[in-house]
Amino acid sequence: MKKIIFNLVLIFFFILFSLIIALTTIGIETDRFNNIITKKINQNNNNINLKFTTIKFKLDIKEISLFLETSKPQINYRNIFIPTKKIKVYIDFVSLIKSKPQIKKINLSLNELDIKQLQKLSITFKPSNFTSFLNNKVIHGKLIAEVEFYLDEKNLIKDFIARGSVLNFENKITNNISLKGAHFNFFADKTDVIIKKFFGEVGPINIIDGDVQLKLLPEISIVSNFKSNIKYKNESINLIKDFEYAKNMVSLDADLNNTFVISFDKTYKVKKYNYKNNGKILKVNFDFKKPIENYLLNEKINHLSLINSEITTDISTKKNNVSIKGKYSLNKSNILSYDLSSIIDDELLKLKLDAEYDQPIKIEFINYKKPKQSIANLAIDFIKKKENIEIRKFNLTENNNSIRIRGIKINNNKFLSLKDISVITSYEGKKNNDFSILFGKKITIKGSQFDASNLPKILSQKNSKNIFSQISKDIEIDFSSIKAPLSENLKNFKLIGEVKKGKFIKISSKGDFGSNNFLDITMKNDQNNKKKYLEVYSDLTRPLLTEYNFFKGLTGGKLLFSSIIDGDKSNSKLIIENFNVVNAPGMVKLLSLADLSGLADLAAGDGMSFDVLEIKMEKNKDSLKLNEILALGPSLSVLMEGYQNSTVTSLRGTLIPAKTLNKMISKIPILGKIIIPKEAGEGLFGISFKIKGPPGDMKTTINPIRTVTPRFIQKIIDRSKKTK
Repeated sequence: MKKIIFNLVLIFFFILFSLIIALTTIGIETDRFNNIITKKINQNNNNINLKFTTIKFKLDIKEISLFLETSKPQINYRNIFIPTKKIKVYIDFVSLIKSKPQIKKINLSLNELDIKQLQKLSITFKPSNFTSFLNNKVIHGKLIAEVEFYLDEKNLIKDFIARGSVLNFENKITNNISLKGAHFNFFADKTDVIIKKFFGEVGPINIIDGDVQLKLLPEISIVSNFKSNIKYKNESINLIKDFEYAKNMVSLDADLNNTFVISFDKTYKVKKYNYKNNGKILKVNFDFKKPIENYLLNEKINHLSLINSEITTDISTKKNNVSIKGKYSLNKSNILSYDLSSIIDDELLKLKLDAEYDQPIKIEFINYKKPKQSIANLAIDFIKKKENIEIRKFNLTENNNSIRIRGIKINNNKFLSLKDISVITSYEGKKNNDFSILFGKKITIKGSQFDASNLPKILSQKNSKNIFSQISKDIEIDFSSIKAPLSENLKNFKLIGEVKKGKFIKISSKGDFGSNNFLDITMKNDQNNKKKYLEVYSDLTRPLLTEYNFFKGLTGGKLLFSSIIDGDKSNSKLIIENFNVVNAPGMVKLLSLADLSGLADLAAGDGMSFDVLEIKMEKNKDSLKLNEILALGPSLSVLMEGYQNSTVTSLRGTLIPAKTLNKMISKIPILGKIIIPKEAGEGLFGISFKIKGPPGDMKTTINPIRTVTPRFIQKIIDRSKKTK
């Protein structure tokens, strides 16, 4: 009996197992469910038109669920043909027993479907970011997919899952940026779209083996990882030109590994983003529409190339980090090494640069010139936040030349402080600078050599801005040797002083030109009337006057300059005694115009000697008024006055060229004594002249003969008395 029961059970399980296998693989072919399926699907979806051929009743062993399957059904939705390979309809088993079949889900295996057909179908979906994205951002593509629709009790779609692949996909990312020629595999539901094995092109960017996660709820965001090969030329598209820092880029060839995250708001405007990459820039070229130039550069930089450079980038909505290292070339010249890193965090910029540099550099203040092709090393550590600038480090080394600066702080173009400066340079093979600057409780400038050859040129340049207005400190300067203009050397120069708001208010200094020739500078400050009193005495004149055109050709003599300074105004007097004028262009021209050939020859030869030159002047912020210029000499005497500003120079005066003739006239009895006093020893006849015009275009006019004015005679008398 037991054996019979055992065999019956065994047969039952065999039949059940065979049935399960049959239902799982082959299924049971029937047409009894055609009307049920059509009726249920159309119950609340009258726009669907279904036509089935043979239906098979099957079992999904994974889900332990019965389903109906048909191949190549004809499905039209709102008169749109949906090319379907296979359809599976999953039915609730209990509802089937109760003869009230309830469809749980429908699985569609689609043939190739045009994205435009899907866009038309999407109008039946509930409004969502996905449907909006599909209709507004997707341009075209081909879809091969399997879609599962989950239905509620009313047979309305409450959810879906789609998986498959997309071919020839085009998507509008922004107004100027589109994804083209893409193909990928995907998985999607109402909240996410996951893309794998992504290949495509965004302008000049070729995307290789990427993945993308598109989140649709609560807002749209994109997360992607991909490899890219970039071959960009300026005629491509405006993709790269949309970025401010790359507007001058004309070509780019690079291989990069990329990661980016983008979040959009409900209007598809980018809310925040983060882009990271690392890889290699094979070559990138920049042509600068506005050439790079500054105080240090002797030549403008028009072109920059980066070659074989490793790059790491982290760019986000507020913070941008870039590190790049490799080779570069300026103006299509030598290929050199560089290492650059920068951080931009809102209004904060941090930059570090270590690079070789072969372009010419010129620093006039210390008379340093780096020739082209000579390779220097440049190291900079720089921070900028709003109007605050800190140069933590600036090192320039080239052969035996070295300029090192630490801790410069600047606010709103005003110098605040520094830690120290060290300078060692050479000029024409000889050391010309070796000094240091320490900025502590007081400013200490000390060294064995300082090249001041260009200092008068720099000081003569008009600059209304006082960048040192925040500096108020005592100052001490000690140089063993200073190279002055015209190759003069000043030894043992020492200065003790005080700087207030960027200007000297107290100076006591002395230097030795050698051969018993000295330079003395003093400045005193009167606290009561807030005026400064400056006095400069020099046994040599040329080093101090070399940059002033008015004194061209002046040699020899001793100089005394005194000035009363009241804010931006000053009243000054300059006296030069016992000097010669040789080949002075203005003087020779004036004498030639007056047809005084003898004096012109004298001025062009050994020169004309003068006993004294005295200039009284008033200077304010914008102009210089020359109250009186008096020059007395045995061959020539001159009295002038005038003014000068940024646009014009105007001088007028009287010149007495013939001392011997004057002496003859002075010997005429009675008349000569009345008109020309004996003690004057000067003339009755002279030349009136005017010189006026903008810089470089001065016009000279003369009136060769006129009676000498009493004012001139009086000046000669006064000066003669002083001399006696």
